Formats: sequence, structure tokens, C-alpha cells
Amino acid sequence: MKRFLPFRFWTELGPIILQFPFFNRSVFPDRHAFTDRLVPFLKKLPTDHNFGIEIRNRPWLDAEFINLLRDHQIALVLQDRSWMPDPLELQFDPITADWTYIRWLGDRKQIEAQTMTWDKSVVDRTTELTSWVDFCYRIMKRGVLIYAYANNHFQGHGPATVAKFLELSAANGFGKVARPELTKGQQTTLFPPLN
Repeated sequence: MKRFLPFRFWTELGPIILQFPFFNRSVFPDRHAFTDRLVPFLKKLPTDHNFGIEIRNRPWLDAEFINLLRDHQIALVLQDRSWMPDPLELQFDPITADWTYIRWLGDRKQIEAQTMTWDKSVVDRTTELTSWVDFCYRIMKRGVLIYAYANNHFQGHGPATVAKFLELSAANGFGKVARPELTKGQQTTLFPPLN
């Protein structure tokens, strides 16, 4: 029986993200077994939409995997998680397309031990966000479009994380973060009204 690659779609009015969980050796013995299954799938993706891949196996993030994504113009999803590397730690350029996707995820267990009410920040992540501001500024200067999303588990309140990022960006003199302009007929909400 063939095994299928499990993933979830995240569209959020932007690119389609293929999110792969942490794979243990019983699923794929190594990254090469994973990419042997992945490459034929990537070749069949339509070219009229942006796709990104998020993986949770830290050792799989190497220059060979990054070049595979770059060859297919698939963005590597950059994530702020306790066990995944910061983009500045990587020994290669993590930008694999003319856009990138950032997820500020945080540590679910750590923050859920402090709160289950997601209405305010409970963890100060200013240091991490300052590093992200610097990283984003550098890649924006290269003309890379950035999609960035904040999970409540990052510091307790996703909207407050975005507000803090914008505040730090402005404080560093980077100016206002531009919102993408919508083109005629482009979907503006995840759940448009039913007619």
C-alpha cells in the first residue's frame, strides 16, 4: 500500500502552504526518502499560484533541500519555534522564491501553561521580534515579498505580536510596512458572503 504525504493547506488570502509535520524514521528514514516522494508532487503543481513548504525536521534543512525548493520556486516557510533554527543561524540563504512566508509560532506547551485566554501578550518576545525586523528589512531590500503571520502561542495574542513587530520596525526607521494592493476580482476575505 502506498503512503501519502500528510499535509495541511493554509491559504489565508495568500500562497498555499504545504505543512508537513515532524516525521520520525518509521515514516521516512531520512530526508532523501521524503524528497523522493515530494519531487514528483512538486512537478505537478500549477504554476499560476505561489506555494510554500513548512517542514518540522530541523536536520532536513540543508543547502540541498533549499536548492530543491529554489529549483521549483517553492518558498521555504520560516518559523519561529523552539526547536527550529532562526533564519540567521542557517548556513545558506533561506529565501527560495521571490517571496517568503514567516510564521511566528512560539512554544505551545510553554504558553498554554501560562494562559488559555488569547486576549493579551503574556510573554515578552521583543528580542526575537527585533531579530525578525532586521531579517525582514534585509530581505525586503532584495525585493522579496513577505507574508508574515503571528500565532497566539508566540506571545499570547497574535494581533499584539503583529502590532509589536510594526512598532519595532518603525522604531528602527524602516518606515511603514506596506499592505499588498488587491487586484480587481481578488478574494478579500476567507469567507465571502453567500448570495
